[in-house]
Amino acid sequence: MRFRDRRQAGRKLAERLREPPRGERLRNPVVLALPRGGAPVADEVAQALQVPLDVLVARKIGAPFNPELGVGALAGDDPPLYDEGALALLDLTPAQLAPRAREERTELRRREQLYRRGRPSADLRDRTVIVVDDGLATGVTARAALRSVRHREPARVILAVPVCSREAAAAVRPEVDDLVCLDQPDPFQAVGLWYEDFAQVRDDEVIDVLRASLVPR
Repeated sequence: MRFRDRRQAGRKLAERLREPPRGERLRNPVVLALPRGGAPVADEVAQALQVPLDVLVARKIGAPFNPELGVGALAGDDPPLYDEGALALLDLTPAQLAPRAREERTELRRREQLYRRGRPSADLRDRTVIVVDDGLATGVTARAALRSVRHREPARVILAVPVCSREAAAAVRPEVDDLVCLDQPDPFQAVGLWYEDFAQVRDDEVIDVLRASLVPR
């Protein structure tokens, strides 16, 4: 399955989320976007469900020789989460990645301030939280985000993505009450291959999405 763009993917996700019996279990829901790529997807989901939208900033920790190769991730105030298998395969340690983790923590804080503009984060206690991204390759960033959400005492956590690898699906399932993934192609290769338009989402687009959304409560 290929999607035209992130917004079409978001509309398809919303359709799946509303199907019974899943749709009947969405008690006091809130949608959390993983920016930047997850923002337009999550916007469509939140609009279709008519629920509040907020962001959850998570940052990938890349390998020293290839920043795009995620071997760990950060979210919220939690310590870094590392993919132990990837570290062993690449002969890396958390200590070696500490400088990179500090850089990503600084960037995480910058983006939180940029996107929120002083607005408080949504209260997740006793709510159904739907975490949305545009796709999962390894799942390590989503896992860090989901663990951060759990610490905020939601009633239920759903991860909703248009496309993901089978390996990522297996990695995130223990972190959620429900995983909604429209397609798990094999071979997977990269998220962008499953979109006709996978243009980079800019910071100002994320800000515009949040500005126009329902205010978290």
